[in-house]
Amino acid sequence: MNRIDELIAELCPEGVEFKALGEISELVRGNGMPKSDFSESGIGCIHYGQIYTYYGVWATETISFVSPQKAAPLAKVEPGDVIITNTSENIEDVCKSVAWLGESQIVTGGHATVIKHQQDAKYLSYYFRTPEFFAQKKKHATGTKVIDVSAKSLAKIRIPVPPIEVQREIVKVLDTFTQLEAELEAELEARRRQYQYYRDALLSFGERMDADASKQASKQASKQASIRLMRMAEIAEIRSGWGFPNAYQGLPEGAYPFYKVSDMNLVGNETVMAAANNYIDEATAKKLGITPAPAGTVIFPKIGAAVATNKKRLLSMPSAYDNNVMGLIPNRQLNPRFLFFWMQTVDLTKLAHDSGAVPSIRKTEMEQLQVPVPPLEEQERIVSILDKFDALVNDLSCGLPAEIKARRQQYEHYRDRLLTFREAA
Repeated sequence: MNRIDELIAELCPEGVEFKALGEISELVRGNGMPKSDFSESGIGCIHYGQIYTYYGVWATETISFVSPQKAAPLAKVEPGDVIITNTSENIEDVCKSVAWLGESQIVTGGHATVIKHQQDAKYLSYYFRTPEFFAQKKKHATGTKVIDVSAKSLAKIRIPVPPIEVQREIVKVLDTFTQLEAELEAELEARRRQYQYYRDALLSFGERMDADASKQASKQASKQASIRLMRMAEIAEIRSGWGFPNAYQGLPEGAYPFYKVSDMNLVGNETVMAAANNYIDEATAKKLGITPAPAGTVIFPKIGAAVATNKKRLLSMPSAYDNNVMGLIPNRQLNPRFLFFWMQTVDLTKLAHDSGAVPSIRKTEMEQLQVPVPPLEEQERIVSILDKFDALVNDLSCGLPAEIKARRQQYEHYRDRLLTFREAA
């Protein structure tokens, strides 16, 4: 921070110039390049949708390619250029960017603009993530279902342009935070794989045991004998949801949360459902014949593309859910969290039937699903172990997720502070 202050005092003591993006760069609008054009090799390309889902502030390699013939008419991206999106389904994602720092020319397609400039590429990409930039792009955004900020509008957005030495020093500080977060994310992913391994091992009930360990085998055989294979219908009530009462959307918090299938993705990797976006009061629930499922119910998508997400959640309180969701209410033979963890090993797509090209999970099929049911004491032992792993990889209040959250907040604080300047008169 001191070095940056010294440079600003030396190089721009009267403040930093703010200029329209169109003044300091050439904006080249992309076109074409559907994903069907991708090939195994060829010219590197970045699709606008990948900027939302895969790329960060900068990139040195692409995950997709197109043939030289397909690349010929597309917008060219030189090393040091910045690619920014023009279109998204929400205001948060529109105008996300990635600085291309690879060694060779690549291409991009429609719904993206290439910014060709003489600034530090990372500096621009970092600035496009600040609240100041967000406020400006929001003023230029058009559309409702599809949000668009045209290249012409982008050119009008004003950004601070400090001397290149200041830009590079700011980038150096922010890169440190970005690298630390990337390392933590990589460690978290390794822990998730470890968690999945132990979860599957614990729930296989001795299938991986060492054949040479006779004592362990004897003990395991005894334990196996007490495990019953039961149909889901014998150990849980299978309850589908209800049509979402649109007239009650946005109600203040009432007696019961009402989850739509889309809500299951909003809570990231958390096990327990977070607060709902919609609630339904007891009188309305009774009027519509809705009987909320109790806490401890395992819910998951049962129809449509959401089935492929394989999301399973555990209700922390009595709740209702829409008719695209199925719930499993365990009886006294099952620890609810044991059922939840076991369901993590179930691939929902293999249970689904295609009905007019729409995958769906039928109640009758779910009833026949075979579930290994060990004694409650063994269930509780397994749950105790997996709860610790689950907290480590999913709980935002502790473990690596909490550390990543704290580092991200720290990065955002310094990013916004470092990229806020006094404007020159």
